[in-house]
Amino acid sequence: MKLRWILTGLATQGSYNYQMSLKQSARLSSNLSKSSHTILCIAGPTGSGKSDLALTVAQQAALHGVQVELISMDSALVYRGLDIGSAKPSPADRAAIPHHLIDILEPQESYSAARFALDAKRLCQEIQARGNLPIVVGGTMLYWRAWAYGLSSLPAANPLLRKQLETRAGSLGWPALHAELNQVDPLTAARLKPHDSQRIQRALEVFLVSGRSMSSWLAADPNPDGRTGAIIPLGLKLMTLEPSERKLLHESLTSRFDAMLDKGFIDEVVALRQRPEIHADLPAMRAVGYRQVWNYLAGQDSYDGMREKALTATRQLAKRQLTWLRAISARQCFDSQSLSGQRQALDYCLTQLLRTTDD
Repeated sequence: MKLRWILTGLATQGSYNYQMSLKQSARLSSNLSKSSHTILCIAGPTGSGKSDLALTVAQQAALHGVQVELISMDSALVYRGLDIGSAKPSPADRAAIPHHLIDILEPQESYSAARFALDAKRLCQEIQARGNLPIVVGGTMLYWRAWAYGLSSLPAANPLLRKQLETRAGSLGWPALHAELNQVDPLTAARLKPHDSQRIQRALEVFLVSGRSMSSWLAADPNPDGRTGAIIPLGLKLMTLEPSERKLLHESLTSRFDAMLDKGFIDEVVALRQRPEIHADLPAMRAVGYRQVWNYLAGQDSYDGMREKALTATRQLAKRQLTWLRAISARQCFDSQSLSGQRQALDYCLTQLLRTTDD
């Protein structure tokens, strides 16, 4: 059973009733007009149920006249046409509850953490100005870092230079450009894989634009990154869904990916491959699952090999997300695999929405 329906059931059970009194509802609606509100962010590893939780919270709030709008913090959901493999919210869900930063770009376009930070801050202000409440939900932790803490003052992107680097990579290959990066910025090159085109391109771009290596820029302008014990900035509440048992998470991720295949994930990538402007080196096509299916369709892997590599990549993604989340101080963590954890997570989210802001 999907987490959302478990949570919805909990919210309507007599023993766990979230029906607000009219007085509470009126108080919350009144406080929405005030200028200061803590913003809730729901994060977690892939497949943990964070989207379902956010929808349930929004639906429960709407029953009492409190409008919640969801801001996606997911690097794949920004792209049109990446629907099944990204577990994009259904059209019905998006019609019922306002969603933002979904389907805003074509797959050949680029999106960045810096742009997300600007978009998320703008949207939070706009949503609050309408008298509604924003909830940021997703698992792209670099986006969280940029939104909550900001990024280093690196040189701005240079579209012409990026195009030139892409052209050179098309003829020489990204490993060759990785070797060039190693000559000018060995520290950055050492932490990048030879086929990590997006980061290799950015590191070379920074060096060519400024004459300084990316590693020197970062060393000269260190920012809190939301990890290694960094506190959560004032005005934000980070709630995380984290599975307590890795085996159960892996089983859930396997079932989830197989369901995507059954829904037509391969046909979705076939349609993307038929568009001449879309190629394998685009950030959208390097998303987990899409890369493996693309390679399968290109004849580089068997079906079984594709499935196993996609599952491995998904598990690795979940591990990276959990590593990042577990190092964040003061997050509110709930077990996504237990009924009590789901109950507590829903309770926490609704409590945050009901909290008044009298200061």
